Amino acid sequence: MAKNVMDTLRERGFIKQTVYEDELYELLGKESVPFYIGFDPTADSLHVGHFMQLIAMKHMQDAGHKPIVLIGGGTGMIGDPSGRTDMRQMMTRETVDYHCECFRKQMARFIRFDGDNGAVMVNNADWLMQLNYIDFLREIGVHFSVNKMLSAECFKSRYERGLSFLEFNYMLMQAYDFLVLYRKYGCRLELGGDDQWSNILAGADLIRRKEQQPAFAMTFTLLTTSDGRKMGKTAKGAVWLDENKTSPYEFYQYWRNTDDADVEKCFKLLTFLPLDEIAQLCAHRDERMNVAKERLAYELTKMVHGEAKADAARAQAKAAFGGDAENMPAASIPADTATVADAMAACGVAKSKSEARRLIEGGAVKVDDDKVDDVNAPIPAAAREKGEFVLHKGKKVHIRVLLA
Repeated sequence: MAKNVMDTLRERGFIKQTVYEDELYELLGKESVPFYIGFDPTADSLHVGHFMQLIAMKHMQDAGHKPIVLIGGGTGMIGDPSGRTDMRQMMTRETVDYHCECFRKQMARFIRFDGDNGAVMVNNADWLMQLNYIDFLREIGVHFSVNKMLSAECFKSRYERGLSFLEFNYMLMQAYDFLVLYRKYGCRLELGGDDQWSNILAGADLIRRKEQQPAFAMTFTLLTTSDGRKMGKTAKGAVWLDENKTSPYEFYQYWRNTDDADVEKCFKLLTFLPLDEIAQLCAHRDERMNVAKERLAYELTKMVHGEAKADAARAQAKAAFGGDAENMPAASIPADTATVADAMAACGVAKSKSEARRLIEGGAVKVDDDKVDDVNAPIPAAAREKGEFVLHKGKKVHIRVLLA
């Protein structure tokens, strides 16, 4: 008999919370269950924060279950208060549709949109934009206790800043999505990050009240570092799956620089390597962990960008750390760039000249083999004559700078 997907997800550390767990386990073991995950279309690319959801979706699909990708074109026009301290930007329908198309292309690397249990993509604007407010309150609002809603974590975090009524509606909207997907596709399960627990639970509860049918909620542990920070953020911002926003080399380097304490967790949650192979790779907490980090970076870059780009990123990384200037990542800057600090800002090694100066003052910058001590140091004459130099920031960033 095929393995129950809940066993797979539990072994790899995904599952954080569920309800009616035994009933759900039995259901997932005996039939194909339509399930959904919601994605907020606020950008034209998915990022590392979405990565884990895609992997979970693939585990579910591989076990015979049917993914429904819900794009929040309607709810995205209101904004989810979960984990946020601000209201989010309103978007036009055209923008949302474009983002949907971008998501679909990226998701196709992970899940199938054809075949027996092929994924479907839906946009909740299709039903939310048509709602009659009075009818909605009578049909849906009557099932929600304001006292219970106010105790939800997603609302508590917004009390001090203020929570608008617009956002207070969000839980009802998300619950209604689950009901619509149940009625349209027989969707029985909603999955999501643990910060969505209150909203997901509200949807399962609404189906049980309205339809007198079982519905289920399951949340995943959030992708965080061992000290509790969300993964997928760098000094330059989010780590995107679109190579035009985060290059394959930057993507590779992000994972190559994973803290030792987080490597095993990332392997389990983000790759499909067997658990015994992961245990072997992560058995030694010493310099051998570098081999595991390289493997992690390579596997993830291959999944997102394909084998050729993963090979190139790995070669660039080896070149950067091994001093092979020909193959390391390169950036062109104007030939009349005056100082090393200017060069750092121009090629993106520092966000600004003031940050570049701070790095120089901290002793973190070298040009070729020479440490830069002066914040106003000019680009060395030898580098100008050669038309290029290697810029080092700390131990992890090495870039070939071309004076064009």
